[in-house]
Amino acid sequence: MTDFSVRPATPDDASAILALHRKVAARPGGLARQPDEVTADYVAHAIAVATDGGVNLVAVDVDGAVCGELHVERMKVAIFAHVLTDLTVAVDPDWQGRGVGSALFRALIEVARTMTPPIGRIELWTGAANLGAQRLYQRLGFQIEGRMIGRGRYPDGHVEDDIVMGLLLD
Repeated sequence: MTDFSVRPATPDDASAILALHRKVAARPGGLARQPDEVTADYVAHAIAVATDGGVNLVAVDVDGAVCGELHVERMKVAIFAHVLTDLTVAVDPDWQGRGVGSALFRALIEVARTMTPPIGRIELWTGAANLGAQRLYQRLGFQIEGRMIGRGRYPDGHVEDDIVMGLLLD
């Protein structure tokens, strides 16, 4: 039995999502964004993507507190409209290792399989040093498709490659 559930995000979740993303961004390697880059507008966009062909999900504990969030956008160019991209997932550090990230991804894949027009691909990028995330995504069926050399430059000046991963649903 899990002590959390996954559901679609709503505008009422905005302040909890904002707090979650800021908490995760404050940890090294937590998110690509810095805490000051996690704004109310960023969260409003994450919630809005669901109404514009994307998906926004939250994991909530038994008391209804948000312990994880995932959002992904549908590409707008017609030949790419079957692709969900620009995926971000955040799991409260106190909840990491408890299946929240996996549950969010399984729910995303389930929702993506029912979308109209159909989704054929979900793509994401993760830091090359984030081997735990890469293993999780691979367990969920994502394949490593490439490497973007020097894509991320961190506040301390070091540069890291991004690993491109994709999941085909067709």
